[in-house]
Amino acid sequence: MVTTEIKLHEQKPARPDWLKVRLPAGPRYLELKDLMRGMQLHTVCEEARCPNIGECWGHGTATFMILGDVCTRACRYCAVTSGKPTTLDLAEPKRVAEAVRTMGLKHAVVTSVDRDDLPDGGAGLFAATIRTIHQLNPECAVEVLTPDFQGKDEHIRTVMDARPEIFNHNIETVERVFPHVRPGRSRYRVSLQVLARARELNRDGLTKSGLMVGLGETIDEIVQTMRDLRSASVDILTIGQYLQPTQKHVGIDRYYHPDEFARLREEGLALGFSHVESGPLVRSSYHAHEQSDALRARRTAS
Repeated sequence: MVTTEIKLHEQKPARPDWLKVRLPAGPRYLELKDLMRGMQLHTVCEEARCPNIGECWGHGTATFMILGDVCTRACRYCAVTSGKPTTLDLAEPKRVAEAVRTMGLKHAVVTSVDRDDLPDGGAGLFAATIRTIHQLNPECAVEVLTPDFQGKDEHIRTVMDARPEIFNHNIETVERVFPHVRPGRSRYRVSLQVLARARELNRDGLTKSGLMVGLGETIDEIVQTMRDLRSASVDILTIGQYLQPTQKHVGIDRYYHPDEFARLREEGLALGFSHVESGPLVRSSYHAHEQSDALRARRTAS
């Protein structure tokens, strides 16, 4: 078996000009920040230090993070705090749904930390959040970005029974690199199984996954990961540049040029994805509201 050593604390290459972003500002950004704090809600935009927070919040869109802000896993690329989570907040689904209504969203994205400490991995709260958003916002599509639930079918079914319009679970990286940046309970093949099972349980919805580059993978490995995702019937793919959150996290192997992202997008479309969002600053929820056009097109065709 071929293994690759990925070092922590290694010096990262100089950040290129195309990765520079403006600091978040503006009235809509401040309004949304106040709303989140006032309703005691978390967003992955803040917790994961997303570079697009200024743009997305300026447009009035955000990704709600349920199940608290402490993760039971410690992936070596992720800025979210890991440790022992607090108790479950059963009122959270209603607050999220009310925030969606206040914002007037037509496409809401809900994600979470990993909660391996819970018997159902948090699947029940995901389902409650989906249903409550739909109840209070009948015209709003819901996209969920879930953990792998350790591949347990009953937990995946719990989420899918709530009928999210888009089910997203990120593969994150190629199979060879996966164990080094996602040590512990996470497994590449389990993630693929979760995506395939979500498709089986809801043929009317869409499935989606995301991939980071710059962790030491090769182009051939990226393309193979795309093929694996298509074999799992994934519809939508996001590809973005890995950015090292702190010196404690995995170092960057290299920065990909925008032209390389453009070629990866074309490769993905050629493999059959209905939509590929590929660029240096792309993250899972980037332009998520635009990706729901694929869902509307599918419904129109059927």
